[in-house]
Amino acid sequence: MQKLPDLHDADARTSAPLVLTHLEARFGAAPAQSVLAVALDRFEGRVALVSSFGAEAAVLLHMLSVIDRTVPVLLLDTQLLFPETLAYQQELSARFGLSDVRRIKPDESTDPDRTLHQRDSAACCHLRKTVPLERALGGFDAVLTGRKRFQTKERAGMRSFETGPDGRVRINPLANWNAEQIAAYAKAHDLPQHPLVARGFASIGCAPCTSPVREGEDPRAGRWRGEEREECGIHIRADGTIERISGARSSGERRAG
Repeated sequence: MQKLPDLHDADARTSAPLVLTHLEARFGAAPAQSVLAVALDRFEGRVALVSSFGAEAAVLLHMLSVIDRTVPVLLLDTQLLFPETLAYQQELSARFGLSDVRRIKPDESTDPDRTLHQRDSAACCHLRKTVPLERALGGFDAVLTGRKRFQTKERAGMRSFETGPDGRVRINPLANWNAEQIAAYAKAHDLPQHPLVARGFASIGCAPCTSPVREGEDPRAGRWRGEEREECGIHIRADGTIERISGARSSGERRAG
């Protein structure tokens, strides 16, 4: 088999499309655990998992803990998270034995009173999520996410192995999963539920911009309610598109803030 380029080399990023094409062809439709295992092996020591510790986060975190509990897990602690989310992070970390959970905080100097979200929620997400994540990922070549295709239109064409807005490799082990599979895995492994789920929160972000969903609503209807956006921006390029292996734009993509 042809030896894949090492993304840790000086000209690493120019080799990324070849690596991703190879990985997607071989493992793109593989079981989630296999995708995760391949990613951890291929990018050993240079990969981190970004987790919101939200409504569905326990599934991928549990899978990771079964394979390697020492992989860095990054939580974007925006300073506007629900207290329940921070408590849930501590509960899951302890239960799964995750030994390197990092709470990434923003520089609040431009929003000291924490009211930016009232004027411009997209700018707030950029300040509290995008910028801190870019900084935190500086030492990594690849990042693992818990995104699934069924969640939003922007994610519908997502691959298991792709490039992110920064050119860094992004691996989505659960890309092929649906809500029923998520629920079944959580039940089979007796995973604790985020405490806000029982109160009607189907998708959980920052407290000021997240509300419960009503019966019949889309699970993400409670995120930035009343705004035309479904993404916080950390997986989106500056022009509002999601970068693919080929750099092409899928038919379902639109600007999401």
